[in-house]
Amino acid sequence: MSKKKKPPTSRRSDIQHIFQCYASDHDNRLTASALLTFLHREQVEVSANQETAEALIDRYEVDESARAEINMTFDGFLRLMESKDCCVLDQTHTRVYQDMSQPLCHYFISSSHNTYLTGDQLVGKSHLDAYISVLRRGCRCLEIDCWDGPDTEPIVYHGYTLTSKILFKDVIATVQEYAFMASPYPIILSLENHCSHGQQEVMAHYLTSILGDMLLDTGLTVDVQGDLPSPDELKYKVLIKNKKLNSAPQLELESRGSEANADGEAGVEESDEEEDADEEEEEMPAKRSKKKKKKKVVVAQALSDLVIYTKSVKFISFVHSRDNQQFYENTSFAEKKAKKLVKNSGAEFVLHNVRCLSRVYPAGSRTLSSNFNPQEFWNAGIQLVALNFQSLGLPMDLNNGRFQDNGGSGYVLKPHFLRSGESSFDPNAFKYNLRPAHLLLKVISGSNLPSSRTGKALDPFVRVEIHGVVSDCCRKQTDAVKHNALSPRWDAAMNFTIEVPELALVRFSVRDQTGLLKSEFVGQYTLPFTSMRKGYRWVPLLSREGYSLDPSSLFIYAWYS
Repeated sequence: MSKKKKPPTSRRSDIQHIFQCYASDHDNRLTASALLTFLHREQVEVSANQETAEALIDRYEVDESARAEINMTFDGFLRLMESKDCCVLDQTHTRVYQDMSQPLCHYFISSSHNTYLTGDQLVGKSHLDAYISVLRRGCRCLEIDCWDGPDTEPIVYHGYTLTSKILFKDVIATVQEYAFMASPYPIILSLENHCSHGQQEVMAHYLTSILGDMLLDTGLTVDVQGDLPSPDELKYKVLIKNKKLNSAPQLELESRGSEANADGEAGVEESDEEEDADEEEEEMPAKRSKKKKKKKVVVAQALSDLVIYTKSVKFISFVHSRDNQQFYENTSFAEKKAKKLVKNSGAEFVLHNVRCLSRVYPAGSRTLSSNFNPQEFWNAGIQLVALNFQSLGLPMDLNNGRFQDNGGSGYVLKPHFLRSGESSFDPNAFKYNLRPAHLLLKVISGSNLPSSRTGKALDPFVRVEIHGVVSDCCRKQTDAVKHNALSPRWDAAMNFTIEVPELALVRFSVRDQTGLLKSEFVGQYTLPFTSMRKGYRWVPLLSREGYSLDPSSLFIYAWYS
């Protein structure tokens, strides 16, 4: 009786063990039927069939004789287990799969703050490449700070600072060229408008002449019963977010079933960030004192006419908004004010965001372009959580993880309890009338981890973090493995109970233990819990900048109920 041949034990013994459980004793290969059993039993891929297994063999098997016999060797199995077909991220979610016919306010929308900056908020460089970068990453809400420039040419920069300046017309030309390369869904240009009447007219001219048919300059004729249009209805369109004159032509309200809101402040041009400056007066007194000297400017008719579904209005209270704010009006909040509202009036904030768009932006005191944690604002259903995309770290990792969902389109449908007008969801509650998830994670091993910056051997460990509602936020970690970046083995099991799985993100962070209480970043990967696949899964690692560290990866087992 011949003995079963085993692959060399030096290569991925963790994956070899799985392979041996299903391989034939005769020739140490997987038949298509055995591979299908593995897919059903371990990977919980219930829709897989014989054709699926045969296609995987054809795709990953390198041995011609095995492929001809529709068998898979260990080399082929290893290639499969380190591929997108075995990725922890559900690959159906790398395409647009969600309902895109709901109102804009029913989606989280990828949003950038002071998009033009490539560095800090005081002396950083303004550059068109910053717009190109965020557009290529699927960002759908861009900010443009507009100021009077020489020769009647509006300029873009961070006012009252030493940041460099670029031309408004060049920004719009860049948007026109790159707007829909990553996603066909609508872009919102959030204007921080500080320009004189004359230069606002120049801005309006550039918007219409450069963007052409891309620019949404009139209301849609479809009947949406007083709701914002959907991403599907606004495909390949650019929307202007700005103040609007009351006397300006309104939406086609007959088909909308709504009346224009009489707002005494409408058309008075004071930027969103100036409106909230009082809350940051102690943090930025110099900037605040200068702003006090600035006269308010009435928005030019030509620019006002371009504001259709994203009219900016000042937030007064949730009661005032419920009684007066129209579906096409939106409000912006500095992070400090938004935090306070989420904490003290979370349920009201959720209901407000069922009907209207809200935007949150970083505090003016974040002069180094640092970011807040966006998760606490997503928990309240805020759609436009604006971050400094040029800054690295946890907040942008979470943002990238959130918006890799739904095909990287920049639009992610909010959970049902953040879209219902009858919702009683409170992000601050300790108990939720929702079905919790129980997650078992086993961090098995790593492969080809990048070397440390100092060149010393890594002592890697893996930290698994859950980001969601307050009661779900937690982290657990493996022990460090000494001096092994090539093939560290942890075999560490972790259990999590997630009360609101629809909002949760899971972040895998690999770190190098550099001291008793010190560690350094090696790589990470973040994804929505609802996009996580069960079974033995490959976790590709990303750099601090968000680039692939291939072939660096983790190998895990995931199960949840």
